[in-house]
Amino acid sequence: MFSNRKSIGAIIVGYTVFLLLSACSTDMSTASSDYKAALLLESTIDDEGWNNKGYHGLLNIQSELDMEVMYEENISSLGAVKTSLDTLQEEGVGLVFGHGKIFAKMFDELSEDYADMHFVSFNGEVSNENVTSIHFDGYAMGYFAGRLSGEMSDSNTVGVIAAQEWQPEAEGFVEGVQTKDASVEVISSHIESWDDKEKALHTLNDMLDKGADIIYPAGDGFHIEVINKLKEEGLYAIGYVGDQSDLGESTVLTSTVQHVDEMYRMAAEKYQNNELDSGNITVDFQEGAISMGKYSPRIPEEVQQQLDEEVDEYKQTGEFPNE
Repeated sequence: MFSNRKSIGAIIVGYTVFLLLSACSTDMSTASSDYKAALLLESTIDDEGWNNKGYHGLLNIQSELDMEVMYEENISSLGAVKTSLDTLQEEGVGLVFGHGKIFAKMFDELSEDYADMHFVSFNGEVSNENVTSIHFDGYAMGYFAGRLSGEMSDSNTVGVIAAQEWQPEAEGFVEGVQTKDASVEVISSHIESWDDKEKALHTLNDMLDKGADIIYPAGDGFHIEVINKLKEEGLYAIGYVGDQSDLGESTVLTSTVQHVDEMYRMAAEKYQNNELDSGNITVDFQEGAISMGKYSPRIPEEVQQQLDEEVDEYKQTGEFPNE
């Protein structure tokens, strides 16, 4: 039995699960497929960003592929993962998602003990036969966020707040701004945390003091707070992971959207068809894994059209503007 287990509506008869999905109060016991999938999350599903997208990806698997699904939150150690996998193995679960980079190494380490399972994680390096890691190419989405920011800045100063130093989104953003307008100053910083809201806001204030008027908060644990602060200041943001236009179309110029839910459906469908490759798989705009979000009405039509054309050209050729 799992320590985090709690019922949220439906009970699958005869099933020992961690958290039972009850999308719109739909009883999960009606699933007829022999395939079963589970999701492990480092934190919770109510973060309005990365983890919530993983949850909705699992719902897609349930509704579109008729698989029995379940999830467990707050799993972040090797011991906790192993405890979860032991129970999943007993229940006949064959496909296990780990929603984040930290699961890649742990899945690689444990996978040989669970040869009847296939493991899928995101953005980490894996090598074992029954382990897959899906890598979202963050450079391109950061690049196009930078292109737009370089075009729209009134102060000629913009900023990117990354969660981690290794994130290619930040590098892409800097390059995108500079190839659009080399006279625009780019302030780039990382806070070494996905969810340290206080540090992110402190970093934001430093950037605003230096005159930045557009910020790209590339961290799904703090991006909402940063956008709301920019809204208070009458400044601009580029949304991250999801389409954040609902936070204010006058504030959020556009968003770099990762279609995590679609990647869940793709991986699960390939698993059902015995076509899911092991190893490291990179996805980008070309695979429909990333797109630009809704544009703010503050962006002139000709700027929107130009960015759309640049994204389309990149999707067709793999080349960025000015290359």
